[in-house]
Amino acid sequence: MKRILLLLFSLLFFGDIVTAQWKRQESGTGSRFRAVSAVSRNVAWAGGNNGTFARTTDGGLNWRSETVPGGASLDFRDVHAVDSNTAYLLSIGTGEMSRIYKTTDGGSHWTLQFTNSNPEAFFDAFAFWDANNGIAFSDPVRGRFLVITTADGGVTWNEIPPEKIPPALAGETAFAASGTCMTVQGKSNVWFGTGGTTSRVFCSTDRGRTWSVATTPIISGSDMSGITSLAFKDAKNGIVVGGDYKNQAEAHDNVAITSDGGRTWIPLQASRPAGYRSCVAYVPGTAAPTLVVVGVPGSDYSVDQGKSWMSIDTTGYHSVSFAGPVDAGWAVGEGGLIAKFVGTVPGARKRGR
Repeated sequence: MKRILLLLFSLLFFGDIVTAQWKRQESGTGSRFRAVSAVSRNVAWAGGNNGTFARTTDGGLNWRSETVPGGASLDFRDVHAVDSNTAYLLSIGTGEMSRIYKTTDGGSHWTLQFTNSNPEAFFDAFAFWDANNGIAFSDPVRGRFLVITTADGGVTWNEIPPEKIPPALAGETAFAASGTCMTVQGKSNVWFGTGGTTSRVFCSTDRGRTWSVATTPIISGSDMSGITSLAFKDAKNGIVVGGDYKNQAEAHDNVAITSDGGRTWIPLQASRPAGYRSCVAYVPGTAAPTLVVVGVPGSDYSVDQGKSWMSIDTTGYHSVSFAGPVDAGWAVGEGGLIAKFVGTVPGARKRGR
């Protein structure tokens, strides 16, 4: 009934039927993509396994997919694109498998900026406030999450003193499901989500120098359950999604929202995405607070800050990113899957062509 009412609301106030859908594009590779970063309606980058990256500069009509030299064994789970020429890639894994690369010439050459030297560390994600200031984090090392930051475009990365970060709980970890278990907002806010024995959100308002932590109602208690992705519309309003990777059809305790910057989290009961979701993203430039979530069981959207959801389809995707209104969004998945968001949602405005 709630979904029917939402559709009627859309017709009454926005004047057209929802036609949100994904249009598949040819990536030129069979590698699995777990990361995507949209820059504009024309430019986007993706990261995948087998050391693969992909880039488009024409809205996805053509994708260039290649392997980072010397990185064929790496799994790039996060990508941050600055523009058509500049992008960062983060690979996951224990020890030296966790690395950060940067290109400034559209992927023709890559500079290895960071190689993890701690055999206990496993980096999950990074995020950037701007082209120079970024932050990354690893699963717990000696009882605390390991956080590093850069202020010079990745030339140097410095570790935050461990005592500034609240201790991890026994069995607490993070999931590199989509490169979005860490997110930033504004000039200094950053959050990352955890899972395993507990699902919590760590928050810093000073670029990682000091931290607080809050418990969320997202499902936890097993090694593959917890938060997989976070997104914030502004300093106060945000969302976390997740679920149980081993029981992906289960649709309980997989979404929670905050209106106080992550200090408290409210679970959604009446309407939720139908199963495990690995990534959530706000759609900038929409009249309503529009969100899109994706996961292996399918994708959904919301136009009311995540309080109610409508299904897009049941195609599986791992990650999603929007750079502006609905014609500047992509999702990625298995086997080189890349798709662009097409159609409309209530309150969405397309850019002029």
